[in-house]
Amino acid sequence: MSMMSFWVGLVAGAFGGLVGLGGGVIMIPLMVRFFGFHQHQAHGTSLAALVFTGLTGAVTYAWKGNVDVMAAVVLAATAILTARFGALYADSLPEWKLKVAFGVFIIVVSALLLAKPLYAQWSHPVQGWPWVAILLASGVVSGFFAGLMGVGGGSIMVPAMVLFLAFSQHLAQGTSLLAMVPAGLVGAYTHHRLGNVVPGVVPGLVLGIILGTFGGGTLAQVLPEAYLRIIFAAVL
Repeated sequence: MSMMSFWVGLVAGAFGGLVGLGGGVIMIPLMVRFFGFHQHQAHGTSLAALVFTGLTGAVTYAWKGNVDVMAAVVLAATAILTARFGALYADSLPEWKLKVAFGVFIIVVSALLLAKPLYAQWSHPVQGWPWVAILLASGVVSGFFAGLMGVGGGSIMVPAMVLFLAFSQHLAQGTSLLAMVPAGLVGAYTHHRLGNVVPGVVPGLVLGIILGTFGGGTLAQVLPEAYLRIIFAAVL
């Protein structure tokens, strides 16, 4: 399983780095399919591994100056609070309900990916306290969904930053990757306490994620994203 976990992590990390997501939307279905995990185990294990996606992706984006550290700190301030509640709520759901919820979430993520080119056209930059309030609210929502769905939360953070704060796409993606690290740690720890993390596959996932995210994040900053985004949404 260790070699298979490496390949799962590599694929998830590459896609995550390319489109600015944590990769959990790819990793969870693959773990259920190839490892035979039940949905709760897949969500918890994914979130534990995605901490490293955030770290690696944030470093990669920071090399090009595409991380706003202050914005990431504000996002994480509320995300770490709600990530725990998301994980607890996920554990309380029957497996079939969690699968249905994840399926709906995948459809929403796909729609958000396809709508990316529209974000900049609708953006209305704000400053001061409204800037802080938007980031705090985004952190509340993304943190809860990170814990619930076992994902990084970038699918919520990125549109909010581009739409309301006029961040560039790359800056929003790099910032969301950094913000997902503390929220992911809290959510993963909660899932671990609930017995929803399978430690044996985490090292392979992490190695694959680090390599995949570095490669995907590097390519994302030199390649046009349009075709990659459409393909990724179709795969989801």
